[in-house]
Amino acid sequence: MPIANERRWSVDDVWALPDDGNRYETVDGELLVSPTPRFVHQRAVARIGVLLSGYVTAERLGEVLWSPYDVVLDPFTLVQPDILVIAPVGPDVVRGDVRPPVPFLAIEVLSPSTARADRLRKRPRYQKAGIECWLVDLDSELIERWTVDAERPEVCGEQLVWSPPGARSPFVLEVAAFMRQVLGPVRDAGA
Repeated sequence: MPIANERRWSVDDVWALPDDGNRYETVDGELLVSPTPRFVHQRAVARIGVLLSGYVTAERLGEVLWSPYDVVLDPFTLVQPDILVIAPVGPDVVRGDVRPPVPFLAIEVLSPSTARADRLRKRPRYQKAGIECWLVDLDSELIERWTVDAERPEVCGEQLVWSPPGARSPFVLEVAAFMRQVLGPVRDAGA
Protein backbone atom coordinates (compact mmCIF):
# COMPACT_ATOMS: atom_id res chain seq x y z
CA MET A 1 0.00 0.00 0.00
CA PRO A 2 1.83 3.13 -1.15
CA ILE A 3 2.04 6.10 1.18
CA ALA A 4 0.99 9.21 -0.74
CA ASN A 5 3.16 11.97 0.75
CA GLU A 6 4.18 13.87 3.89
CA ARG A 7 1.03 16.00 4.14
CA ARG A 8 -1.19 15.43 7.22
CA TRP A 9 -4.50 14.19 5.85
CA SER A 10 -7.79 14.70 7.66
CA VAL A 11 -10.97 12.67 7.30
CA ASP A 12 -12.50 15.59 5.38
CA ASP A 13 -9.51 15.60 2.99
CA VAL A 14 -10.05 11.90 2.27
CA TRP A 15 -13.77 12.41 1.69
CA ALA A 16 -12.89 15.12 -0.88
CA LEU A 17 -10.78 12.73 -2.99
CA PRO A 18 -12.22 11.47 -6.30
CA ASP A 19 -14.05 8.17 -6.58
CA ASP A 20 -11.44 6.56 -8.82
CA GLY A 21 -11.56 2.91 -7.77
CA ASN A 22 -8.85 3.18 -5.12
CA ARG A 23 -9.48 2.84 -1.40
CA TYR A 24 -8.34 5.91 0.54
CA GLU A 25 -7.81 5.84 4.28
CA THR A 26 -5.92 8.02 6.72
CA VAL A 27 -4.31 6.80 9.93
CA ASP A 28 -3.12 9.55 12.25
CA GLY A 29 -2.93 11.87 9.23
CA GLU A 30 -1.01 9.45 6.99
CA LEU A 31 -2.78 8.77 3.68
CA LEU A 32 -3.03 5.10 2.73
CA VAL A 33 -4.02 4.20 -0.82
CA SER A 34 -4.83 0.69 -1.96
CA PRO A 35 -6.00 -0.63 -5.32
CA THR A 36 -9.03 -2.80 -6.00
CA PRO A 37 -8.56 -6.10 -4.16
CA ARG A 38 -7.73 -9.37 -5.94
CA PHE A 39 -10.26 -12.17 -6.40
CA VAL A 40 -8.81 -14.37 -3.65
CA HIS A 41 -8.95 -11.45 -1.20
CA GLN A 42 -12.62 -10.85 -1.96
CA ARG A 43 -13.37 -14.57 -1.75
CA ALA A 44 -11.85 -14.66 1.76
CA VAL A 45 -13.77 -11.54 2.80
CA ALA A 46 -17.06 -12.95 1.52
CA ARG A 47 -16.64 -16.36 3.15
CA ILE A 48 -15.54 -15.18 6.57
CA GLY A 49 -18.14 -12.41 6.45
CA VAL A 50 -20.99 -14.83 5.78
CA LEU A 51 -19.87 -17.17 8.58
CA LEU A 52 -19.48 -14.31 11.02
CA SER A 53 -22.77 -12.69 10.00
CA GLY A 54 -24.75 -15.84 10.79
CA TYR A 55 -23.13 -16.03 14.22
CA VAL A 56 -23.54 -12.32 15.07
CA THR A 57 -27.20 -12.40 14.01
CA ALA A 58 -27.96 -15.59 15.97
CA GLU A 59 -26.24 -14.20 19.08
CA ARG A 60 -27.91 -10.77 18.65
CA LEU A 61 -24.54 -9.02 18.94
CA GLY A 62 -25.12 -6.38 16.28
CA GLU A 63 -24.26 -6.06 12.61
CA VAL A 64 -21.55 -7.38 10.30
CA LEU A 65 -20.56 -4.93 7.57
CA TRP A 66 -18.11 -5.13 4.67
CA SER A 67 -15.81 -2.58 3.08
CA PRO A 68 -16.12 -0.04 1.70
CA TYR A 69 -17.43 1.37 4.94
CA ASP A 70 -15.85 4.37 6.65
CA VAL A 71 -14.93 4.06 10.31
CA VAL A 72 -13.94 7.45 11.72
CA LEU A 73 -11.80 7.14 14.85
CA ASP A 74 -10.76 10.80 15.11
CA PRO A 75 -10.42 13.81 12.74
CA PHE A 76 -7.23 12.33 11.23
CA THR A 77 -8.11 8.63 11.19
CA LEU A 78 -10.56 7.06 8.78
CA VAL A 79 -10.20 3.33 8.13
CA GLN A 80 -12.14 0.83 6.05
CA PRO A 81 -11.75 -2.62 7.57
CA ASP A 82 -12.52 -5.46 5.17
CA ILE A 83 -15.10 -6.72 7.67
CA LEU A 84 -16.33 -5.09 10.86
CA VAL A 85 -18.77 -5.89 13.63
CA ILE A 86 -20.73 -3.15 15.38
CA ALA A 87 -23.17 -3.26 18.28
CA PRO A 88 -26.91 -3.24 17.52
CA VAL A 89 -28.14 0.05 16.06
CA GLY A 90 -31.43 1.90 16.17
CA PRO A 91 -33.44 3.67 13.51
CA ASP A 92 -31.48 6.90 14.04
CA VAL A 93 -28.35 5.17 12.70
CA VAL A 94 -30.22 3.46 9.87
CA ARG A 95 -31.71 6.81 8.78
CA GLY A 96 -28.27 8.45 8.93
CA ASP A 97 -29.23 10.86 11.72
CA VAL A 98 -26.28 9.74 13.86
CA ARG A 99 -23.04 7.95 13.11
CA PRO A 100 -22.91 4.22 13.81
CA PRO A 101 -20.92 2.99 16.79
CA VAL A 102 -17.24 2.22 16.44
CA PRO A 103 -16.79 -1.49 15.68
CA PHE A 104 -15.73 -3.91 18.37
CA LEU A 105 -14.12 -6.22 15.79
CA ALA A 106 -12.20 -5.31 12.64
CA ILE A 107 -10.90 -7.92 10.19
CA GLU A 108 -8.27 -7.25 7.56
CA VAL A 109 -7.47 -9.80 4.84
CA LEU A 110 -3.83 -9.18 4.00
CA SER A 111 -2.84 -8.55 0.39
CA PRO A 112 0.64 -7.87 -0.98
CA SER A 113 -0.29 -4.20 -1.45
CA THR A 114 -1.87 -3.76 2.02
CA ALA A 115 -0.08 -6.12 4.41
CA ARG A 116 2.49 -3.61 5.68
CA ALA A 117 -0.05 -0.87 6.43
CA ASP A 118 -2.57 -3.35 7.84
CA ARG A 119 0.04 -4.76 10.25
CA LEU A 120 2.03 -1.67 11.18
CA ARG A 121 -0.42 1.24 10.90
CA LYS A 122 -4.00 0.03 11.10
CA ARG A 123 -3.72 -2.86 13.57
CA PRO A 124 -2.11 -0.75 16.34
CA ARG A 125 -4.67 2.00 15.69
CA TYR A 126 -7.53 -0.45 16.06
CA GLN A 127 -6.12 -1.62 19.39
CA LYS A 128 -5.68 1.96 20.57
CA ALA A 129 -9.37 2.58 19.78
CA GLY A 130 -10.42 -0.50 21.78
CA ILE A 131 -11.16 -2.63 18.70
CA GLU A 132 -10.13 -6.28 18.46
CA CYS A 133 -8.39 -7.01 15.15
CA TRP A 134 -7.96 -10.18 13.11
CA LEU A 135 -5.36 -10.28 10.35
CA VAL A 136 -6.17 -13.00 7.83
CA ASP A 137 -2.88 -14.07 6.24
CA LEU A 138 -3.67 -16.10 3.13
CA ASP A 139 0.02 -16.64 2.27
CA SER A 140 0.78 -18.19 5.67
CA GLU A 141 -2.69 -19.75 5.94
CA LEU A 142 -3.30 -18.43 9.44
CA ILE A 143 -5.15 -15.72 11.30
CA GLU A 144 -3.52 -13.41 13.82
CA ARG A 145 -5.99 -12.47 16.54
CA TRP A 146 -5.05 -9.22 18.29
CA THR A 147 -7.12 -8.50 21.37
CA VAL A 148 -7.29 -4.90 22.55
CA ASP A 149 -4.49 -5.15 25.12
CA ALA A 150 -2.33 -7.82 23.42
CA GLU A 151 1.35 -7.19 22.84
CA ARG A 152 1.52 -10.31 20.68
CA PRO A 153 -1.16 -11.99 18.61
CA GLU A 154 -2.81 -15.31 19.18
CA VAL A 155 -1.72 -17.15 16.03
CA CYS A 156 -4.55 -19.39 14.82
CA GLY A 157 -3.55 -21.99 12.26
CA GLU A 158 -6.12 -24.65 13.08
CA GLN A 159 -8.94 -22.96 14.95
CA LEU A 160 -9.99 -19.47 16.05
CA VAL A 161 -12.36 -19.24 19.02
CA TRP A 162 -14.00 -15.88 19.74
CA SER A 163 -16.22 -15.28 22.77
CA PRO A 164 -17.44 -11.68 22.58
CA PRO A 165 -19.23 -10.14 25.57
CA GLY A 166 -22.93 -10.97 25.56
CA ALA A 167 -22.59 -14.12 23.45
CA ARG A 168 -24.13 -17.34 24.73
CA SER A 169 -21.69 -19.49 22.77
CA PRO A 170 -18.36 -18.82 21.06
CA PHE A 171 -17.77 -18.29 17.36
CA VAL A 172 -15.49 -21.09 16.16
CA LEU A 173 -13.71 -20.82 12.84
CA GLU A 174 -11.86 -23.89 11.62
CA VAL A 175 -8.98 -21.95 10.09
CA ALA A 176 -7.40 -24.79 8.12
CA ALA A 177 -10.76 -25.72 6.54
CA PHE A 178 -11.51 -22.04 5.83
CA MET A 179 -8.14 -21.64 4.09
CA ARG A 180 -8.81 -24.76 1.98
CA GLN A 181 -12.17 -23.29 0.92
CA VAL A 182 -10.59 -19.98 -0.02
CA LEU A 183 -7.34 -21.20 -1.56
CA GLY A 184 -8.29 -24.68 -2.81
CA PRO A 185 -8.59 -23.95 -6.55
CA VAL A 186 -5.64 -21.55 -6.41
CA ARG A 187 -3.43 -24.15 -4.71
CA ASP A 188 -4.64 -26.95 -7.00
CA ALA A 189 -3.83 -24.85 -10.08
CA GLY A 190 -0.27 -24.41 -8.85
CA ALA A 191 -0.62 -20.64 -8.44
